[in-house]
Amino acid sequence: MGKNFSTIELFAGCGGTALGFEQAGLTHSLMVENNKDCINTLQYNFKDSHVLSKDIRDVSFLSYCGNVDVVQAGFPCQGFSHAGKKLGFAEARGSLFFEFARCVKETQPKIAVGENVKGLVNHDKGRTLRVICDTFDEIGYRVTYKVLRSQYLDVPQKRERLIILAIRKDLAGIPFLFPEEKNYIITLKEALANCPVSEGVKYSPEKQVILELVPPGGCWRDLPADLQKSYMGANFYHTGGRTGIARRLSWNEPCLTLLCSPAQKQTERCHPSETRPFTIREYARIQTFPDEWRFSGGLLAQYRQIGNAVPVKLGYHIGKKVIEMLEKIGDLAN
Repeated sequence: MGKNFSTIELFAGCGGTALGFEQAGLTHSLMVENNKDCINTLQYNFKDSHVLSKDIRDVSFLSYCGNVDVVQAGFPCQGFSHAGKKLGFAEARGSLFFEFARCVKETQPKIAVGENVKGLVNHDKGRTLRVICDTFDEIGYRVTYKVLRSQYLDVPQKRERLIILAIRKDLAGIPFLFPEEKNYIITLKEALANCPVSEGVKYSPEKQVILELVPPGGCWRDLPADLQKSYMGANFYHTGGRTGIARRLSWNEPCLTLLCSPAQKQTERCHPSETRPFTIREYARIQTFPDEWRFSGGLLAQYRQIGNAVPVKLGYHIGKKVIEMLEKIGDLAN
């Protein structure tokens, strides 16, 4: 059964993927995180899991070799700006992806799961992703990847994430499995029904006046012509839709991708019927965290944690497929 499969979670953040994996039936042997607020969030909500508060570069994983089934990492992609000149494991050194790869090399899990932004696919003309794939190949894993659309996987949010799957090469014949998109979406109205009251940031008086004029589903284009120019400034003359500016969301659609700061000018996420950003609990609902999930730190730190998280339901659906792959490995062994 899935509950017997164990994971190591790297760059665990505030626990979006970890909670989704747990809901799917996986258990956590170790979570590694270096941000103080995230660590406090993890320790409060995962009381029975081992949360290691340490820089991953200072962690040896050798004691876990052969004892974990899955290593999962939502790794940052710094250090790849000049990737591609020399492909492979050595090229990845200096990036935090290397620490993910090193953990996989030291622990030899059956499956590794990486998560990152969709933009990584085309970063440095595709060379970055090639380095990642070549690195996994070099340490003994076959690898593939896919961009998943959260809005079709029980998440009320248009959030796309690159998911990388790696299977140890000696486990030949095991297929790569990704979640299949559903034929429905969850709207903001459904997601925020009976949402608990909580703290939230407010708009400046100037922004409040502007956004009062924008209808649900609208943006700066719905403002009077003179206000469009004064509010947009130089952006008024730029090409592209720029529809994130002065954007009010609609009750009848999923949310746009939540960001770490809820009131940035060029990426508005205004509440559909009230002129304000979403509150902490609304942010958490949109990222499919349960209402009882507590986030540590100040208000802005909480927004940052939630905005950086993988939606819990996306983690759940990935976790279910990981378990399915692990069970196929077990069937092969029998």
